Amino acid sequence: MKLPHIKGFDQDALQKYFKNTGWLILARVGSLLIKVLVGFAIANYLGRDQNGLLNYPQAFVAFFIAAAALGLDGFTTRELLKHPEKKDELLGTSLRLKLIGGLAAMPLIYVGYLVNQYFFTPTQTPLHYILIIGLSGITQALYITDSYFQATVQAKYVTFTQVFGNIFSAIVKLLLILNHAALIWFIWAIFFDTLILAIGYLYFYQKKTGGLLALRYEKSVAKYLLSSSWPLAFSAILVSLYMKIDQLMVDSYLGSGQLGVYSTVVQLSESWYFIPVAIVTSVFPAIMNAKRDDQQRYQKRLQNMYDLMVWLSLGIAIITTFISPLAYRIIYKEEFWSGAHVLSVHVWAGIFVFLGSASSQYLIAEGYTKISLFRTAVGAVVNIVLNIFLIPKYGIMGAAIATLIAYFTATFLILVIPKTQKQGVMMLKSLFLVTLFQKFIKR
Repeated sequence: MKLPHIKGFDQDALQKYFKNTGWLILARVGSLLIKVLVGFAIANYLGRDQNGLLNYPQAFVAFFIAAAALGLDGFTTRELLKHPEKKDELLGTSLRLKLIGGLAAMPLIYVGYLVNQYFFTPTQTPLHYILIIGLSGITQALYITDSYFQATVQAKYVTFTQVFGNIFSAIVKLLLILNHAALIWFIWAIFFDTLILAIGYLYFYQKKTGGLLALRYEKSVAKYLLSSSWPLAFSAILVSLYMKIDQLMVDSYLGSGQLGVYSTVVQLSESWYFIPVAIVTSVFPAIMNAKRDDQQRYQKRLQNMYDLMVWLSLGIAIITTFISPLAYRIIYKEEFWSGAHVLSVHVWAGIFVFLGSASSQYLIAEGYTKISLFRTAVGAVVNIVLNIFLIPKYGIMGAAIATLIAYFTATFLILVIPKTQKQGVMMLKSLFLVTLFQKFIKR
């Protein structure tokens, strides 16, 4: 498909980035449809109590897996854009560091579980469920080769891997349901998902570059990567904290049954979060090139990205709010229906997730990684404090309200920081559709 010429953009570059974004969105849409449909089947098969036991380990280990990644994924992509000739050293060093991080996470997960059981409200989830999911931190280290495809704008190989992996995963889980499998098999299936994706990424990297064995570790590169990416690592931990802590606190205050219901809300609400990730990941090279060559074009592309994020997320929130009661009655058993009105609140947090994903690319491009860390930390603290007060009083609706406020706070915290205020104002213009009206007036 040939795109129409857009003034101010290089046509070849636009075509290239559009195709890359298209491949990423295609992969995510395919994955979304598969995961959501299978998720409906699993929730109805297990019931709300066992569905809660299935989701708790994923929320619990998210912090440790984020720490094991060491913030290297996005940073490695940026370095590959700057120094493509250092591909083998950058990928090889990042791979080893992430493998070490994944291995180190396992004893930390064990200690974290014991601390929770003895000093906080004990969970009903068995330890071995959590340790099995924790193995994903090791297999996900192999995802680092994805950075090469992002840096070289070859997202179609990511598409092939994700679509095939999710189809295979869906078949396995449906077979488990048909054979009346116990919960433990679904736990293993979640780990198996990460293994399939890791194998897929390695396969396509080897096929396209033939350089899998050429990847090598260099101590000097490791020092540089760790010294530069640590704010992103802490930011990733805090992101997982304020995106997952609500599920852990629901389990702690209300039990696994309510977590089982709330997990369906989170699944449906967050299933759209692939859209901003796919878009900003794909256009990041274009943003970096504009920053280098033309500051005016750079700011214009950022504003356009904020506009796009608001239009997409606002449409999703409005539609979901209206259809959620009917959707729950069609999709889920009656024991899950209480999640419908909670979804109609939780889904509005997506607007701030979309904008936050876009502004994160600005912070990375400008080297403001510490600001990214700070705003995420504030969001995490706000979420925890609000959950403490709102969950006991309002149940899972309280968790949704806390999430909405925390996401807003984290995204727009850049308004109070002098050197990022301009970007905050640009996002507000997009949020209140000011730029949309300006475009209509100009016409």
